[in-house]
Amino acid sequence: MNSFSKIIAGTMTWGVWGKNYSIAQMSDLIIEALSIGISTFDHADIYGGYTTEAAFGAAFKQSKVERSSVQFISKCGIQLPSTERPLSVKHYDYTKEHILKSVELSLQNLKTDYLDVLLLHRPSPLMDPHEIALAIEQLKVQGKVKSFGVSNFTPAQKDLLRSENLIEWNQIECSLTQPEAMFNGTYNYMMHHQIGAMAWSPLGNYFKNDHPQKTRLKPLINKMCEIYSASEDQVLLAWLLKHPAEIFPIVGTTQAPRLKKALEALKIKLTFQDWFLLLEASLGHEVP
Repeated sequence: MNSFSKIIAGTMTWGVWGKNYSIAQMSDLIIEALSIGISTFDHADIYGGYTTEAAFGAAFKQSKVERSSVQFISKCGIQLPSTERPLSVKHYDYTKEHILKSVELSLQNLKTDYLDVLLLHRPSPLMDPHEIALAIEQLKVQGKVKSFGVSNFTPAQKDLLRSENLIEWNQIECSLTQPEAMFNGTYNYMMHHQIGAMAWSPLGNYFKNDHPQKTRLKPLINKMCEIYSASEDQVLLAWLLKHPAEIFPIVGTTQAPRLKKALEALKIKLTFQDWFLLLEASLGHEVP
């Protein structure tokens, strides 16, 4: 875990699902991210309808950045109907054959010999922990996957897999506007079992359309911006970073200056009372 940058760059919107950056633009962003201290990049095979990993890989090759200087996370398991995969229905596939095939494709697309972390993207009602364990064991023995984890799994679902295999990471949604993981036992479980915590959508829905939660939060966050000499997004990240699970936020921005601001949020240390004031505003009532 220590080799990962505390702020992780999420790549979901780098390709056709977002900015649709050229190979050159992606290459520049990889270099810029690394220059400011962000070395970990989060992927999934489905991003861009199974196209973004390959675009990123071409950009990574063009950047001439040393593989040892960066860390790649990827996910597999979701079978998404798309141009690349004309399937009849969206579903999940965690057979040994599919996991091995998915990793091979990700390695090929990302122009690398190994993934630093492989995550199962979402839980499936048909997943067989023994079959998953066989796939992960083979990938680790071959050196193609360094660490294994899950994404969006509940404690009970993690227990099912832990009966056969070591889970080192769980990537879940968590933010000031979506703080449920701090109350439903998810982070408690991860801390108890020493499972690394990654948070996707760490800014929540704060910057989306106006809603009652944002109406309650905005005046307080503006006040916090003055107190801590910070921007709104930095206050939101600082709130998440205070949790003792030592969460790694996955920031989805495609702009280098915003990545830099996210990294600077690490310096902000909210007081306990300010942290709970923000939580209270988010919930709309005092903490139970």
